[in-house]
Amino acid sequence: MYAPTSTNSPRSSPISGETGDDDLTEFEGAADMLRAWSAGLTPDPDLTVSQWADRHRRLSSRASAEPGRYRTVRTPYMREIMDRLSPGDPTQRVVFMKAAQVGATEAGNNWIGFVIHQAPGPMLAVQPTVELAKRNSRQRIDPLIDESPELRAKVKPARSRDAGNTMLSKEFAGGILIMTGANSAVGLRSTPARYIFLDEVDAYPASADEEGDPVTLAEARSLTFAHRRKVLLVSTPTIRGLSRIEREYEASDQRRFFVPCPHCGTMQWLKFDRLRWQKDKPETAEYHCEGCDSAIAEHHKTAMLEGGEWRATAATADPRTVGYHLSALYSPVGWMSWMQIARNWEAAQGSDEAIKAFRNTILGETWVETGEAPDWQRLYDRREAWKPGIVPAGGLFLTAGADVQKDRIEVDVWAWGRGLESWLVDHVVIEGGPDRHEAWGELTALLDRSWPHECGAHLRIARLAIDTGYEAPAVYAWSRKTGFAQVAPVKGVEGFNRSSPVSGPTFVDATDGGKRLRRGARLWTVAVSTFKAETYRFLRLERPTAEERAEGAAFPPGTIHLPTWVESEWLKQVVAEQLVTVRTKRGFAKLEWQKLRERNEALDCRVYARAAAWIAGADRWPDEKWRDLEDQLGAVPEGNTPAGEIRRDGQAPTGKRRSDWLGRRERWF
Repeated sequence: MYAPTSTNSPRSSPISGETGDDDLTEFEGAADMLRAWSAGLTPDPDLTVSQWADRHRRLSSRASAEPGRYRTVRTPYMREIMDRLSPGDPTQRVVFMKAAQVGATEAGNNWIGFVIHQAPGPMLAVQPTVELAKRNSRQRIDPLIDESPELRAKVKPARSRDAGNTMLSKEFAGGILIMTGANSAVGLRSTPARYIFLDEVDAYPASADEEGDPVTLAEARSLTFAHRRKVLLVSTPTIRGLSRIEREYEASDQRRFFVPCPHCGTMQWLKFDRLRWQKDKPETAEYHCEGCDSAIAEHHKTAMLEGGEWRATAATADPRTVGYHLSALYSPVGWMSWMQIARNWEAAQGSDEAIKAFRNTILGETWVETGEAPDWQRLYDRREAWKPGIVPAGGLFLTAGADVQKDRIEVDVWAWGRGLESWLVDHVVIEGGPDRHEAWGELTALLDRSWPHECGAHLRIARLAIDTGYEAPAVYAWSRKTGFAQVAPVKGVEGFNRSSPVSGPTFVDATDGGKRLRRGARLWTVAVSTFKAETYRFLRLERPTAEERAEGAAFPPGTIHLPTWVESEWLKQVVAEQLVTVRTKRGFAKLEWQKLRERNEALDCRVYARAAAWIAGADRWPDEKWRDLEDQLGAVPEGNTPAGEIRRDGQAPTGKRRSDWLGRRERWF
């Protein structure tokens, strides 16, 4: 402590450490206080997001293939995109349509770290689903904070009391980071947000809990911040006319990253058609300059990226929005190489699905969906003969789709094999609508029925998907009574969703004996556009000739086999719709399914049966699962079998109860 002195004694501030005429004792800790006081007078450095990342960001081995200090020079094309998100830049909305694995997610995380440390305020980060938001929090955001001392000082550990640090919420001085899913309307309208990070917007559902477009709901949170708001929209594109990120990019100034040719210096943006290689030799891949046509080797890419710059290629009506597009051709050396791109392109040939994935994830471009309805007469001519009521050898399990009409219930039973090859096994029309009690009894009996397999076993319907669009309460009541293990009530929604065409189940109210049961039924949501387009694509597949099949040629994956007993009316129904492009009121292109004729029950039943196969897990089964099904059907012994095995006549083994037998059969799927 310092000694008290007379008010007349000359002295200076004890903090300065200087004394006057009197010999004063210096204040204990004065030097530390002086340093803290001086630091407090020093303004925060005026950093951009990229500068902050280079100075403070550390990549964790848990979340990055290249752990250590973040270096913007590794991905120079991200510098301008990140800096547009800095408070000093007038841009309000940044749109980034890109290929996979070009560093976009880490750039977005850099922005989150910058906000926490340099420009605190309320921030909303949206993933396609709440579950993905939780996963991103664990795998990306927690390591982001843990690896940076500056961020650890701002966000308290989750284990501390009243830390404000939870799975989906991170509080820090002056702001909060809220993470949610685009499928949660509550999360999207929970709080105002100055900063909004919308990741993978093309995977967002068409509506958040039926309250509207998730992007619109999220952006509405920032309107109160006027010119100070910042919105980042990032995504790999999906389908032309339905892609959110493409629509936003086309409404922007459409920037491309121009890089110099190492030979002639011509500035150009990289195009896939200028990547050339010898057939079946992707290791020879080289890029050819559009100026001098000289071959550019992969090792030139680093210098080209360092000399690159973003250039606008279109005029925009909104100067506050800038848009960027980037393909994997720009991926830094050591990530996606030109050789890998060439190899992936060759591997994709012959499969529309593989080519679509290539265009989306590697070129960062949309896929043009062909929605032209196949010719029903051609389908009629391609029908195949097999014994009625018999499941062909390739079919390994059955699903059904049921369409409820006012005066009838139509059901189609489909057999599914490897590669989603399928066979129409049965078409059933149950007379009487949902108000007829006997109709539901006949539908229940159909679930108990079995169809003989060509190899001798009998198959029952593994899963039946039934539409709830007409008289939903009756459908829920019957489904609840029958059991959700075998029955899946579904609701069709417009739009494409490639990552998860079926979502759910969600709980809905049902009735039992006239009594309302809260959350008494389970409902699955189906992106019907996805399965309609897939059905038409499968119907158009080229098939091997009889001679080629005799030599061992197989049908391509996805082939749809139709029996000779199917009538022309059914064929007309299965091709009763067409995908067309329409214009919205704002002038944007939009894909929409339109009927070519009134009746389309066969197409609807096919979509529901396909959804049932997805729910059963067929899209995700490993090869071992398919082999197991083949073994059960193709190597079934004659006569009696040990307990729990399957007899060729499809009946329960001796001594087994029917309920045990049904449980055994359901475990096939």
